[in-house]
Amino acid sequence: MTILTHFDALGQAHMVDVVAKPATHRIGMAGGRIDMLAATLALISSGSSKKGDVLGIARVAGIMAAKKTSDLIPLCHPLALTRVAIEFDVQDAVASGTGAIYCTATVETVGPTGVEMEALTAVQVALLTIYDMCKAVDRSMVINEVKLLEKHGGKSGSFVAASA
Repeated sequence: MTILTHFDALGQAHMVDVVAKPATHRIGMAGGRIDMLAATLALISSGSSKKGDVLGIARVAGIMAAKKTSDLIPLCHPLALTRVAIEFDVQDAVASGTGAIYCTATVETVGPTGVEMEALTAVQVALLTIYDMCKAVDRSMVINEVKLLEKHGGKSGSFVAASA
């Protein structure tokens, strides 16, 4: 089993030293969804929310979150991100009267450490922004299945999550 790298030999938390690691092109992709009532999904899709373009604002929030990840996660390195892309897939309501929005975040950099945490943070904050903007009409929304989908670059190579 691999050791936890965020602890030193004495078991104390520390930021991993990446000075000796080569800078490589790194990509992290994460995804997750928010389930909601069909009426809430229709409100978002029609663009008639009183707060404005829900998905446009959530996209910007996700981008901002990726850039601020090291401020939120104590042992993350601050990174110069070269790309952050947030995509939404509106999944039409099903017979149960519910629908969902799936969010995918792709983050890239050239550096000595990966961008998985930035991608995961971007998805979470984008979905939380949707919740915040729509909670007045649907407090039953649920954020689900946020996970790392892919990572590429660095010594450990690539990871692609198994399909569900």
